[in-house]
Amino acid sequence: MTQVKGLCVMDVDGTLIAEEVIDLLGREAGCEGEISKITSQAMRGEMDFERSLRERVALLKGLPISVFDKVFKSIHLSQNAQEFISILQKNGILVALVSGGFSPIVERLAKSLGISYFSANQLEVKDGFLTGQLVGEIVTGQVKKATLERWRKELELPKERTIAIGDGANDLLMLKSAGHAIAFCAKEIVKAEIACHVNKRDLLEVLPLIDFLE
Repeated sequence: MTQVKGLCVMDVDGTLIAEEVIDLLGREAGCEGEISKITSQAMRGEMDFERSLRERVALLKGLPISVFDKVFKSIHLSQNAQEFISILQKNGILVALVSGGFSPIVERLAKSLGISYFSANQLEVKDGFLTGQLVGEIVTGQVKKATLERWRKELELPKERTIAIGDGANDLLMLKSAGHAIAFCAKEIVKAEIACHVNKRDLLEVLPLIDFLE
């Protein structure tokens, strides 16, 4: 691997992909409206993320794990995502994913895009069905920030060589801890606090905002 010259940590739902996976799972569980409402409140910062996540996951109880195959096929990468990631990687910038979403989807996305660093929430499964519970550490805004900082230290990079890209209230702490923070198709609460905005869902629009690309 080329020497790592930088780190770019991306949110997944609403950033790398256009959809919120939890809302798609809600559709499969027959409670899309209820889940979407909670998602919107959480992303706008009107509701504590961990509480909102636990409430939404509880509504997924009884879904078979095969639902992840169906949902994965229905998600859409933001425009030029693969090209954007390839350009960064060719420039020695390690691309990582950190998500308040779920590992069965995030892991597949990471593998399909050649990304080896990723972190997401684990859903409890029993006899092939979701129990409506989460397992292990919840990826909150604080955890997103801590994950970026841990990876930065592991890679021995200065803060100036870090990029964070996100869209929701739970990305704010991570965005503020990076050298370059980019609000991508973001909620108003994020735009109000982060200076760099990209409002078109095209990740190539982010490239001019990274000053250490060669």
